[in-house]
Amino acid sequence: MPEAPALLTVRGLHGWYGESHVLHGVDLDVREGETVTLLGRNGAGKTSTLRAIMGLMRRRQGEIRLRGEDLTAMPLYKTARAGLGYVPEERGIFASLTVAENLTLPPKVAEGGMSLDEIYALFPNIYERRTSQGTKLSGGEQQMLAIARVLRTGARILLLDEPTEGLAPVIVQRIGEVLRTLKARGLTILLVEQNFRFARTVADRFYVMEHGRMIDGFGVAELDGRMAMLHEALGV
Repeated sequence: MPEAPALLTVRGLHGWYGESHVLHGVDLDVREGETVTLLGRNGAGKTSTLRAIMGLMRRRQGEIRLRGEDLTAMPLYKTARAGLGYVPEERGIFASLTVAENLTLPPKVAEGGMSLDEIYALFPNIYERRTSQGTKLSGGEQQMLAIARVLRTGARILLLDEPTEGLAPVIVQRIGEVLRTLKARGLTILLVEQNFRFARTVADRFYVMEHGRMIDGFGVAELDGRMAMLHEALGV
């Protein structure tokens, strides 16, 4: 069977923080409905790749296309309206607002966003804490809220940065269940993850980054044959 065309295409992506050149010609493809994981050690360029795609890196160069439309010169708000939803590692929830207020704050960017009832069904913990302020939530609850908030907007491609960082194993398992549910609903996910054992349970394909470059890319069926390389690159 021929592969489906890429929904999100990145070609020759370079990025800078000030004078520091951190991305060196990154290429990647994400097809509709799949989960793709960027793997790599700290400082490999994974988060910078998400930030550059989203338009949060002031100086970038290359080609970023969504459904064939070039996003490279778009301002951030237009990138969001195009259907990209970003959940940063720091989560970015509003600590002084309640869970319910956090959920209703982001504007809708497209039709098809999840209703509050759907979100509460997907995240029962969030429902139980819906009147609590962000400061009262655990790390896992904050992460669930950060993901849930994006789902309200109608974004169809989720850029998730280290969603399991610092979370207890039972919460990591729950995040995995959520991601598989979202994939079953047709969402497309580009995931940055340092926890390889988690990533292999949710991803369809993997890219491996090192020093701001892609050094390998492969599907889940090829995973066993790449373990020696992953051990060297990631220490897994």
